[in-house]
Order: sequence, then C-alpha cells, then structure tokens
Amino acid sequence: MDIIHLLPDSVANQIAAGEVIQRPASVIKELVENAVDAGARNIDIYIQDAGRTCMQVIDDGKGMSETDARLAFERHATSKITRAEDLFTLHTMGFRGEALPSIVAVAQVTLQTRTHDSELGTRLEIEGGRVLNQEPCVCAVGANFEVRNLFFNIPARRKFLKSNHTELNNIMQEFERIVLVNNTVSFSLTCDGTTTVRLVASNLRRRIVDVFGKKVGDDLVAVDVETTLVNINGFVGRPEAARKKGVHQYFFVNGRYMRHPYFAKAVTEAFAGLVPEGEQVPYFLYLKIDPANIDVNISPTKTEVKFENEPAIWQIIHAGVRESLGRFSAVPTIDFDNAPETEIPVMNASVEESVEPPQLSIDTAYNPFAGKSVTYLPATGSGSARNKTSVDEWADLYKQLLPETDKTGGYHESMFPDEAFCEENTGGVYFQYRGLYLISATNSGLMIIDQHRAHVRILYDRYMAQMASQEGVAQGLLFPELLSLPPSDAKILETIIDDVRHLGFDVLSLGGGSFSVNGLPSGIEGLAPQTLLRNIIGSVREDGHPDMTAHRHRIALSLSKTAAIVEGQVLSQDEMEGLVSDLLRSTNPNLTPDGKTIIAVLKQENISRMFL
Repeated sequence: MDIIHLLPDSVANQIAAGEVIQRPASVIKELVENAVDAGARNIDIYIQDAGRTCMQVIDDGKGMSETDARLAFERHATSKITRAEDLFTLHTMGFRGEALPSIVAVAQVTLQTRTHDSELGTRLEIEGGRVLNQEPCVCAVGANFEVRNLFFNIPARRKFLKSNHTELNNIMQEFERIVLVNNTVSFSLTCDGTTTVRLVASNLRRRIVDVFGKKVGDDLVAVDVETTLVNINGFVGRPEAARKKGVHQYFFVNGRYMRHPYFAKAVTEAFAGLVPEGEQVPYFLYLKIDPANIDVNISPTKTEVKFENEPAIWQIIHAGVRESLGRFSAVPTIDFDNAPETEIPVMNASVEESVEPPQLSIDTAYNPFAGKSVTYLPATGSGSARNKTSVDEWADLYKQLLPETDKTGGYHESMFPDEAFCEENTGGVYFQYRGLYLISATNSGLMIIDQHRAHVRILYDRYMAQMASQEGVAQGLLFPELLSLPPSDAKILETIIDDVRHLGFDVLSLGGGSFSVNGLPSGIEGLAPQTLLRNIIGSVREDGHPDMTAHRHRIALSLSKTAAIVEGQVLSQDEMEGLVSDLLRSTNPNLTPDGKTIIAVLKQENISRMFL
C-alpha cells in the first residue's frame, strides 16, 4: 500500500512560512525591504498591539499591475532574478519569492497598489493563502499592505508569541537595521496611534544621530577604505565611548544587514589595549563587494553571508579601523611633561678662578647612643616604656619587636584575638588584601570574601525588596539631566519605568525618546545617571523575557553591579565588619544573583600541607 502523498498547497505553505515568518518583526522586515526594492522614497509603518492585531506598510514605490499583484503571492514568484546565475549578481534585498506567500499563508492580508501609468489600482484580499476578492480601486501610486491577525490559523504559533513589549522591541530592532542602511529614504513608525519615529532623508552620519541620539554621533570616527577586494565606509566609536552593555554594533554588506562574529572580532582586536577588558565600542560599518564573491542564499532570513576571502577582508577591516583611530587622534597618546627646563648658567672659561670642592670631616668614632637613654615600647608585657642605657647590638633591639614563638618556631593562637576564630566570624578582625578580598580566621581555616560581589548581593536584595514594596527613596539632583534614547531603548524604559521609579529614580518622560532624570536612588550619589539607566536598559534588552519578575531581576542586578564598591577600594575595619554583617543577613551569602562565588574557605589542613 502506498503511503507517500503530496501535501496540500495550504499545508505546505504554512510549513514553509515557519522558516520566513517567525514573529511580527519578520513581516515588517519583508514588507519594508520589498518597498525599498520597489524604489520607494517614503515608507510609513503602522503597528497595533505589537503587530498581533494589525501591521500596515505604505510606500510610494513603482507599485504593481493587476496581474503582478495576483502573481506576487504565488510561491517562488519574483521579479528580482530569472536564472540561477543571477544569485551572484544580486543588488536587491529580496530574491527568493517566499516572503509574500509566507505572510498570506498565516494572516489576513489586504493589498492596494497602483503603477504611475494606471488611473486605477488593484485591491486584493487574501486569507490563509486563499484569494477572497480582487477588484479595481482608487489608490495612490505604490503599495499599501495591511496584515491582520498574524497566525490566526495556527493557534500554536500565535500562543508562543512573546509579550507586546518583547515583540515591539523586535520590530524596533528590525526597523533600525533597515533605516540605517537606507538613509536616502524617509521613514515613519506609528505604534498604537502614536508616531514613535519620523526620519527624513539625510546623510549617513545624520541618520545615525537621528536614530540613536547626538551623544552617539559625537563619539564616532569615520572609516573609509578602498581596495580591489572590498570597499569599507562607515563609523566606529572612540575608545571613550566603550560600554559593557547596550552598544550599537552593525555590519552591512551591499545594503544588507548581516551578522558576522568573525569580522566583529577584527574590530574588537583593533581596539585592543584602548578599552577596558569586557567593554565594547559602537560601530556602523558598510561593506561593498562584488556580489559574485559573496553568498547570501544561506538562510531564509538572509542575515548570514558567506565571503569568498574572509581572512583578507578581516585584515582590511582591522587595518582600516586602526588607521581611522590614528588619523583622527582617537588613540590615546603619552602626555609628556613639557615644562620648561631649568636654565643652568655656564661658567665663563675666560675668567680664571680656582674652584675647589667643599671639605667634609667625618668622626667615625661618634656613637649617638653612647651614654644616652633610648625609650621604646616592648612587644609584650604591660606596655610601659623601658630604658636601656646602652645599645651595643642593633639585633638586640629588634629581637624585642618579634612576637613570641613556641619551641618549634610556630606562632601561638593566643597571639590573635579569640573572636577571630568564631566560625560565624561575627565581630571578628578582617584584613583587606589588595583592595579585593576580605580575609579572616575561622575555626576551620581562612575565610576569603570577594568584597565587590558581597556588596552586589547586598544591594540586589535591597533593590528587589524596594521594587516589591514600592518604597524606593530618591535623592534629588541639583541640576536634572536629559537622557536621549533611540526608539527601541525608549520603549524598554517606558515599559520598566515604574520599577525604575520604585528603585528611587525620579524619571520623567518628555516624549520623542527624551527623559528628564531628576533624582537617583539614595546611597549612589556621584554616579552618572545616564550610565546607570543605559546599563539597566541594556540588561533588560539582553533578557528579552516577557516575565516582569525576570525584568526586575535584570534591573536590580544591573544597578547592583554598577553601584557596588569597586575593586581596589580600601575599607576601614568598621566598613569591613558592616559589609560582612549585611552579607550574612542576605538571602544567599555564598553566591551572587548571577551565580558567582562570594565566600571561599581555605581549610586548615590545606594550609598545613603547604608547609610539609
């Protein structure tokens, strides 16, 4: 009995759609890229409920005829290529002919389109891959795609969509990637009736500033390299723009966004020795290369690109970035002391003078201690001063300063305070090692505490409690600071702004991605408000989890790491005792919130083995 059969087109299309359309952001990406390929100069995007309910993309491109509008929704129908060889001469964003069929297979789509040489346009309604209606209509030149109820016919896929905040953040990321490489096109993005972003056609640097803010633009250094293999232009950040999180890093090749960790390493190594370890710099690098030397037909998303000669391009990127840093004096230089030299008069040789060195007389028999009394405090005893009328041997004096030893030359436990051997170490004596660790003796050996991690744990518990109880205390700033954020970061801050306020931040939204910071949490005065908030936003973006508890964890952890005592900070005995006391009262004294060890104990038996 035959058991193999062909799947219906509707089922096959839904399966294929899963590779191309994964979330609302995928729909926006495909539709906007099609608009760019159509030569649009103005593109308007409308989002409702983070794309769940409705997404609309309107462009003023060349539009489609009645026949093309119907044929565009057939699988593998495209105007970009006609033969396999065309894959190696691509100059368009799309070419596979899969985007529109994948969208209509899992959504309800309405298209209105008209070409410039037609008086009437075409209106097409498709639901789940089936054409419901096609008729002439009056519309503007270009295309107007309206996508409603994504995954309406695949409940399992719709159920696995993330929160509106997460999906909208993904849309913003795709939007940023597209607008950064199409700076000659005007864009607008409207979310739930509010225009979030409006960008006019401009040069590349201005587009970066419009998207990410003036501060990012001020820290950029131009990169311009021309070779027979590849041309590279764009910008990299100065070393002082380096940050641990939330850094904007983009690679584009032939107008297409791509992920390429190998080339990213070339930029990172170009900054070796210029930025602290663990920090990264922003960059916006645009590669132009012969399409025959790359392969973009690797995945349906087209974000992975293979290069024919990757090592050579790696070297060109590395050298180009280093050259730009040197050309614009972005590389720190040694600041020598240029104070004027002291003028030393030159002796006039014509004047005959007898110059003789001064004569010194030394009494070698002089002893300053002979016949005098020397007062000193002994190392043991009552502590009263004792007199010694004559000190003939220096060694005898120093012997009085040595601690008592037992017969084997070892030290008695009585030389240390008894409370230092308390296992809990409450009220014990602590020693600080290199401004990094607190060391104290216990019954089982030596206890070593990482002071920075200990403070992170303490602050984390405090901030989590404040967000839960909504009792954060703000310390007002004398002069409020203005924080300008790109659209994606602004959306994140608006989502978490209540928790941020519960921590003690006094933040007011001014609209357009601008926020006024009027106060900081009590106890962290002196830290830069913009750095604190950007680190929090970067942590939440990396999390990408819809659960608000996870967001609160990220917020508290990010602020704790920033506000905790820095490595190398010297602490007094009272400060060390207070730190350990607070640590022992925390929810988990042994581990930081991200699972790193805080306390380690060097056992006495291990110490004894060192001296065998």
